[in-house]
Amino acid sequence: MQHNLTRGAYLLALATLFTALLNALQKITGSTLSVVEIVFFRNLFSLPFVVVIALRGGLVLKTNHFGGHVIRSVVGLISMIMTVVAVTHLPLAEQQVLSYTQPLFLILLSIPLMHERPSVQRWVAVAVGFVGVVVVATGKGLLGGSHGTVPTWAYAVALAQGAVGALTTMQIRQLSATEKSTTIAMWQAILMTAATAAALPFVWHMPTRADLLCLVAVGAFAGIAQVLQTEAFASAQVSAIGPFAYCGLVWAALIGWLGFGEVPGVAMFVGGLLIIGSGLWMLRHERPEKQKTILESESSSGTL
Repeated sequence: MQHNLTRGAYLLALATLFTALLNALQKITGSTLSVVEIVFFRNLFSLPFVVVIALRGGLVLKTNHFGGHVIRSVVGLISMIMTVVAVTHLPLAEQQVLSYTQPLFLILLSIPLMHERPSVQRWVAVAVGFVGVVVVATGKGLLGGSHGTVPTWAYAVALAQGAVGALTTMQIRQLSATEKSTTIAMWQAILMTAATAAALPFVWHMPTRADLLCLVAVGAFAGIAQVLQTEAFASAQVSAIGPFAYCGLVWAALIGWLGFGEVPGVAMFVGGLLIIGSGLWMLRHERPEKQKTILESESSSGTL
């Protein structure tokens, strides 16, 4: 692995921009089209980019753990659906900051599933992070914000997506013990596309020409973001460029403000600082090997 900090940081920040853009497009189409339809087109049009990544790393579809790929794809599909629901109903910046709870849930899930014993420092980081969640979800009325009324259940969906995303990362870590990352990415793309295609006849709404252009862009942006993430983590050490993943909050806030008139309130900033601060604390105190495993897994699953 080369170590070009400037290149890695630039590519990762750019990847978060494309992720914010695709979330904005999902927000637009989510008001008229079904969630399953949006997720289908996202997977379909991102598939060519996944193939490009797989070809560079050696395309291997043969597997002895097909059941594991199916389970991982089902959980990943649920996470993707939750993301679309969350961005449709929440301000983009609030959805983005709540997505940063994934490392917190990763610690909690590691106890029963990986039999790990988190340190006191990590427990403190988890507690601080969830205080931030409470501030984001309930502090708007006290600390201000001009976006208007947001349904409480939307915050629950965004938070649940963090938990499901963490479970997806853990499944990738387990599959990575015997499977190549390109194999995991290919089976994910194939199975998610097939599953949502099978459901389309029951939820289909004819997209307009504008909707279709947005859906093509959603898939393309998802694929571009994945390529950029892969290149970023191949360019520099994860511990060095990991914090640049939080650039996504800046992009989401700007796009939400300019495109949807969403003005972030004090609660979002305070809660966001607590959540991001806890994540940075854990990133700094993780072992380098574990940092690389976790963040590369998140990159291959498209969760960053």
